[in-house]
Amino acid sequence: MRIAVEVVPRSEESLAAQLADVGRLRRVDAVNVPDLTQFELKGWEAALRLRASHPRLAAVPHVRAMEVELHRPWTPGAKLEAAGVNEVLVVAGDPPATMARPITGAHPTDVIRAFKAAHPGWRVYAALDPYRSGFSQELEYAVRKLEAGADGFFTQPFFDTRLMGVWRELLPGVPVFWGLTSVTSKRAMNYWLTRNRAVFPAGFETTMAWHTRFAAEAIEFAARYDANLYFMPINVDIGAWLGELLA
Repeated sequence: MRIAVEVVPRSEESLAAQLADVGRLRRVDAVNVPDLTQFELKGWEAALRLRASHPRLAAVPHVRAMEVELHRPWTPGAKLEAAGVNEVLVVAGDPPATMARPITGAHPTDVIRAFKAAHPGWRVYAALDPYRSGFSQELEYAVRKLEAGADGFFTQPFFDTRLMGVWRELLPGVPVFWGLTSVTSKRAMNYWLTRNRAVFPAGFETTMAWHTRFAAEAIEFAARYDANLYFMPINVDIGAWLGELLA
């Protein structure tokens, strides 16, 4: 079982502070880093800083497929390899608010195929979103990503291990990092319901106690099925949420 934490690179200072917190969690062995257009620091740049400051931790930078030029080498690739990074997560990416970052329109399956050809030693993960469409449509999309060469998936956060179990059965033998996040207010819950179309169980609570119990349940699930987890802390102290479970 591997355990990762998602760290958002808002700034150099914020990144360093978050990595210091993650570094105290001994059961965490990887950090996945999104590439968000509203922040100056790119995901792959944050991955390089992570490897320099915390070599114990593997880095899994997100790659926005829509910005990748398929017919030329991906420039950050050589730098990441030199830093010991051999895992990436390919996501479609949201359109940027400005044109400061050029768009190629590449599709995730094409980027996965290109990365596996250029970097055969890499583990190239794809995204799995159990909420955006029905089971059959998302499963079909997942299979296309696997056929393109994806080595596994990082999921949108789940709030119920029963739903995780359904998807585990739909993707037998496929490596998955099951996502968990913190939703600690009614406003945040409404956001997840309306924007991400998330599914919450009947007993869901926005309390830290509920999130700690669910994290423990998910860790047990991952251990039972030799799966992986990643945690996405939002508006919570990661030590308060996961310190006792992952220390």
